Amino acid sequence: MYRAPQTDDAIAELDDRNQQIVAAAYDLLDEEGLEGLTIRAVLQRTGLARRAFYDRFAGKDDLVLAVFAHTLRKAAAQFAEQVRALPDPLARLHHIVNGIVIGRPAIDGDWQAGQRRSAALSREHLRLAEARPVDLQRAVSPLIDLIATILSDGMTEGQVRQGPAHWMALLVYNLVSTTVHSQLLAEEDSIADRERREELAAEIWEFCRRAIAA
Repeated sequence: MYRAPQTDDAIAELDDRNQQIVAAAYDLLDEEGLEGLTIRAVLQRTGLARRAFYDRFAGKDDLVLAVFAHTLRKAAAQFAEQVRALPDPLARLHHIVNGIVIGRPAIDGDWQAGQRRSAALSREHLRLAEARPVDLQRAVSPLIDLIATILSDGMTEGQVRQGPAHWMALLVYNLVSTTVHSQLLAEEDSIADRERREELAAEIWEFCRRAIAA
């Protein structure tokens, strides 16, 4: 039986001021992109004192990592709930790959909504993968852990070839996320094409499926 991995209590919830700061960062990225995300702008948006920020974050990189951690933790929880009723591990993983590549359409189908933030976070993901690889890995670990759990279930059921589930999950995540980052950056100054995203999702899934199949 499928069971979602448990979230570490230490990162389960942000405190109120952390939530304020992360929410302000989201809004600034939506409105102005990466250039608009400054510590001064966050303080103006939240009304917090500079000391309140630095009590929680050493600088902008730590704030961006917190945004990643919050985003990926929330995404993992949503995916875990969505795939709970799906019939087998490959169907669950397929759903997650599609969700990452296609994304969730904004209300009323406005695909442009959130695109500036997504492109900005893609740039930061690629930069932090070099500058802060351990911290970035920790931030994205909830989603990788979920994928690893599904792969492990697939091995038990004979759908997935035997191997180190967590390492395979990392390879799947890196393939999907890197491709999505490239697509988001290509779409940065245009309207996202859902049909192209669906084609890309199908291509990536087929690649992943063949790589992990028993």
